[in-house]
Amino acid sequence: MLALSPGLNLQSVFNLNELPPDLISNLEGLGYELAPYRQLILVGHGGRALWEAVSCSGIVSDDPIDDFTVGEIEQSFAKAHDDHHYQIIYPSEQPLSLQRLGSLAGWHHPSPFMVGINSEWGSWYAYRAVVLADSDFEPTQPVASESPCETCGSRLCVDSCPGGALEDGFELQRCVGYRKLKGSNCKDRCFARMSCPVAPQHRYSEEQIRYHYSISMRMIETLY
Repeated sequence: MLALSPGLNLQSVFNLNELPPDLISNLEGLGYELAPYRQLILVGHGGRALWEAVSCSGIVSDDPIDDFTVGEIEQSFAKAHDDHHYQIIYPSEQPLSLQRLGSLAGWHHPSPFMVGINSEWGSWYAYRAVVLADSDFEPTQPVASESPCETCGSRLCVDSCPGGALEDGFELQRCVGYRKLKGSNCKDRCFARMSCPVAPQHRYSEEQIRYHYSISMRMIETLY
């Protein structure tokens, strides 16, 4: 596996020839040439350590997390795997099946508030990179986990949504409409996510929460 910052603490290695056909079709449909490569490496983070590492790095850019992640991957290949060819295909604007890969890795279960969740990290994790490489790392076994939502006896996330967007399954227009209201308290956070009782010890810092939700708010204002 790649030697990365402790902040990038989730990593799963797949042999390309063992990926499900739908994922291969997704990659080929996006124009990626798979023939030179043998493996796909999914990199993620759980908890607060990545934000702390990025903050300490001193990176100043429009996308400091992405830039930090790409730099870590490039440095790892340069130091220990310089005889391997690789291509970083995420971060990008391409619609990769990240949650599908996360499910195969055992990281992802769906939640009512449309953010992946698992029993170890709750919803406080994210996908940071996808790499194609001609590497020969030992493929990782999927994390054995069950959806914490299946055994959750509360409706905290549903009841905590000020816009009522989770009452009958997730309703995007209600979510977007409430977030766009003048004075909405959902502009820089998701109260449903914040109220989730799974793994609260890994909740992002206030600074990181505001950072991510300010990005999503800008996307909403652009698209809607």
